[in-house]
Amino acid sequence: MQYMLMIYTPPGTWESMSEEERNATMGEYYDYTDSLEAAGVLRAGAPLETVDSATTVRVRDGERLLTDGPYAETKEQIGGYYLLECKDLDEALEWAAQIPEAATGVIEVRPIMNYEAYQS
Repeated sequence: MQYMLMIYTPPGTWESMSEEERNATMGEYYDYTDSLEAAGVLRAGAPLETVDSATTVRVRDGERLLTDGPYAETKEQIGGYYLLECKDLDEALEWAAQIPEAATGVIEVRPIMNYEAYQS
């Protein structure tokens, strides 16, 4: 089963780090990603640009409405994700706990919907 692991970070965390701290953190992420690849569970993953680069799209009455910024005002903003193929939720949660940001931010784990279960 596939699981999306979404990485939430308090705004300004990256910007408040020194270059040395950012390099160390990126090293932790490279090592983590390597371990996912070695285990054969990684399907996709990427960091996201800061929320300042986000654009929110809505369509109302056929009209496209754009808003600069993220969809929701929250204490944490999504900073990246991993898509994993795991045997069950417990395995996905084990991998989520190893994401470097789990120590200071939040990792949301959500199963990917199985569309075939809804087809008649």
